[in-house]
Amino acid sequence: MATTAQEMDPAQAALLDKVEPAELYEQPLVTNNRDFNWVTNKICGIVEAGTPTWWWVCMAVALATASFTGMGLLWLVSTGVGVWGLANPINWGWAIVNFVFWIGIGHAGTLISAVLCLLKQGWRTSINRAAEAMTIFAVVCAGVFPLFHVGRVWFAWWLFPLPNANAIWPQFRSPLEWDVFAVSTYGTVSVLFWYMGMIPDLGTLRDRAVQRLKAGAYEGATEFKKKFDEGFDVFRKYFYGIFAMGWRNAGNHWRNYEMAYLILAGISTPLVLSVHTIVSFDFAVSLLPGWHTTIFPPYFVAGAIFSGFGMVLTLMLPLRAIFGLHDLITQRHIDNMCKICLGTGSIVGYAYIMEFFIAWYGANPYESFAFINRAFGQYWWAYIMMFSCNVFTPQLFWFKKVRSNWAMVWVMSIFINVGMWFERFVITVTSLANDFLPSSWGYYSPTIVDIFTFFGTFGLFSVLFLLFIRFAPMMPIGEVKYVMPQGDPHGHSEEHGHGHGDPAQGQGANGGQH
Repeated sequence: MATTAQEMDPAQAALLDKVEPAELYEQPLVTNNRDFNWVTNKICGIVEAGTPTWWWVCMAVALATASFTGMGLLWLVSTGVGVWGLANPINWGWAIVNFVFWIGIGHAGTLISAVLCLLKQGWRTSINRAAEAMTIFAVVCAGVFPLFHVGRVWFAWWLFPLPNANAIWPQFRSPLEWDVFAVSTYGTVSVLFWYMGMIPDLGTLRDRAVQRLKAGAYEGATEFKKKFDEGFDVFRKYFYGIFAMGWRNAGNHWRNYEMAYLILAGISTPLVLSVHTIVSFDFAVSLLPGWHTTIFPPYFVAGAIFSGFGMVLTLMLPLRAIFGLHDLITQRHIDNMCKICLGTGSIVGYAYIMEFFIAWYGANPYESFAFINRAFGQYWWAYIMMFSCNVFTPQLFWFKKVRSNWAMVWVMSIFINVGMWFERFVITVTSLANDFLPSSWGYYSPTIVDIFTFFGTFGLFSVLFLLFIRFAPMMPIGEVKYVMPQGDPHGHSEEHGHGHGDPAQGQGANGGQH
């Protein structure tokens, strides 16, 4: 029987009175007790400041790199798909590998923006905008490969079920046709979600430009610099004003905005599972050993989230250092992303092991040969690279010292994406290289056109991302303020303080100008 308060021994009661429960400390999502005004100036200042030299250097390198894709595609269209390293029995090569790789990269944006939004995870706010942009740019890079893989790219529109005089329709039972609808839907919803979230911040940038123009805040500079800055603010006033769509920070604007954002989050959430599931069907619905397996849909989704978060770390850690965003992208954000990489990487490793078990348990000699050949055959080096980067590397995230070393985390994030590219290569090529007939076996090697086209897509991605960080707010100002202590309507400002300045001089918790 439980001891009541009256029956308790006085010594026990005295001892109980001395017990002080430990309080669980949770690191704030915006550190150093910053205020609303600081957040507004920090995020908007990245866009409003002069273009740094490093940006021009990176843009020049990115454009030069992207030109390789242009040259490769021009040579492909003028000559034919034979310039790629495709030959019987390997008729799917780097094109499908790169397509799946880039689609996977884009998955973290949808997960961070939609799923974590519905789960009310406040730590998403500092990274969701950049992750959404990354998703869109990755889909653009991914779309290059199936578009040009059809050979006659000017007939690519036949993939859509458009009415025609001959009543010829696409093969709707083909997963390649499902890809068209899945990826186009994914890209469309991602663009809407990204743009919808930026509307309040575009209104803020417009209003700040108008305030500077009215105040004539250009004194002290040379005449040329004054005219240049004033002209640029006029451009900002109209450019951001058009895309802000009349945003005035009114209560009904915020009400409609939050409802639309929630609806788009609900629409986007199934896409996290459906898009890469359908991409996995490109392989899983076939009868080819090594592809014909039911584990592919969850395996591909976990791998996509794994590689997506790896790319978010690859992009955000340098930006954190360059722009001094340590108070907005804190160690807590890095910890959470590392833990997600650890979890999804472990799922991927489990899938690798289960593939061998299923091949053995199924007692299919062709399936068993496919997986033994995958690990110990002519492409053993690719399998070792895949397993090392995707299974062993993320296990280091168990250790807090590793997660706290941002340089090591950044290097490991690159290893993750290298490993995920090799995963797609291993799945695609090893299953095709050794067919049912030994007489038709072959060895796939990419041509210089393959290499140029893939290498250039990193330049295309970089060009788009550099334009994003230069002309668009990199973080959602209102959402960042919402997770601050001052943004909590039930909080106590005297406990938390307002930091360096009066928030009434900046924006409100929702990001509007006062």
